[in-house]
Amino acid sequence: MDPVLIGEILAGLMFFAVIGFLLIGFPVAFTLAGTSVLFAYMGLYFGVFDMSNLRALAGRYTGYMINEVLVAVPLFIFMGVMLERSNIAEQLLSTMGRLFGNMRGGLGISVILVGALLAASTGVVGATVVTMGLISLPAMLRAGYDPKLASGAICASGTLGQIIPPSTVLIFMGDMIAGMNSQVQMSLGNFAPKTVSVGDLFAGAMIPGLLLVALYIGYILFKAVFDPESCPATPVPPEERQGLWKEILFALIPPLLLITAVLGSILGGIATPTEAASVGAVGATVLAAMRWRLSVSVFTEVARRTAVITSMIFIILFGASVFAIVFRQMGGDNLVREFLTSMPGGAMGAMIVVMLIMFVLGFILDTFEIIFIVLPITAPTLLLLGVDPVWLGVMIGVNLQTSFLTPPFGFSLFYLRGVAPNSVSTGMIYKGAIPFVFLQIVAIALLFIFPGLVLWLPSVLF
Repeated sequence: MDPVLIGEILAGLMFFAVIGFLLIGFPVAFTLAGTSVLFAYMGLYFGVFDMSNLRALAGRYTGYMINEVLVAVPLFIFMGVMLERSNIAEQLLSTMGRLFGNMRGGLGISVILVGALLAASTGVVGATVVTMGLISLPAMLRAGYDPKLASGAICASGTLGQIIPPSTVLIFMGDMIAGMNSQVQMSLGNFAPKTVSVGDLFAGAMIPGLLLVALYIGYILFKAVFDPESCPATPVPPEERQGLWKEILFALIPPLLLITAVLGSILGGIATPTEAASVGAVGATVLAAMRWRLSVSVFTEVARRTAVITSMIFIILFGASVFAIVFRQMGGDNLVREFLTSMPGGAMGAMIVVMLIMFVLGFILDTFEIIFIVLPITAPTLLLLGVDPVWLGVMIGVNLQTSFLTPPFGFSLFYLRGVAPNSVSTGMIYKGAIPFVFLQIVAIALLFIFPGLVLWLPSVLF
């Protein structure tokens, strides 16, 4: 049998074997590395893989550890965890809820807005959903909100951390896509391609993130008009409204200043993502101290959680590196290229197929697992077909955000189920998420039809 064909068959089997082992429940990082090494030995037996190729892993790992862009990841995680401990969400929800309380759907709108602010502050989906679920879900239920609408609003607003900068997902994708785009352009003979940076992805994600916020608020307003019983007003007594604006300014201004300092410095070209992340980490610590929330025990816990989350992400990245080397060396990239280039519709047809695959994988895999496995396999072919790298990264981010919310395996739904009271059933959470999934699909369709929604801001800023 043709050795090339044998290699491609082994590469395809390896991909499905990894998915199968993950479904069984094996740890992701060790499944990626272990399965890849197993198939590497099979490739060695059939003469389609050279074990010396694995020597490249040392260089890759060293590159990850000294990559200045990736240093921003633990700093942004530290910033998010510290802000979570500063009770910023609780203050924002209570004050914003009283501000919009006199209008139907006001509390739901407050949840969406606070979710967007937390997304721009923390960028950690699980922490945002859990925090919002603990604080806002009981308040919405006491106010008479439909449990389905309340659950859907919390899950949807919590997933905004996937796409609204400073998303750690965008940092990794920006770094990966930048490297792949340079390699593809050089292979085409363009030795001076336009560079792609994390800042480009941050800028490209701003309008889509705001679009999603607008769609969510529009749905709450729709429910307020046509189903007012599902989101009643929560009038605030006049005596409680006194001094409300001072409370709002106290709760809103510090995090907004921090967000502006971090994102503004990146988008304005004043600082790199890593430099801005360090400012954010220090700013979050100062903000916690101003709220009398900083202590040795808090700082120790924040540092510990930062180390755990960062280690989890990078060990998955290391395992995915083994997978990528073995997959490529056995001809898997050629197999993927032939598959995608044969799709009807050219680049857009291939893009739709990749998006569908990632959407389905989002039911069973975490976001980082998907981008570390699928992006290196598919992105080079899409870039070769002429797909804009910034548009590609943002589209993947919005797509994975949608799968985060889709029943029955959406991770955000599981996060909320873990903290929701027994009166809110799993079925209610699932039903509440479905309208917001449709809204996200509408957003994806709009970004497909009007790519300028992604590409305009980076073109203006950079």
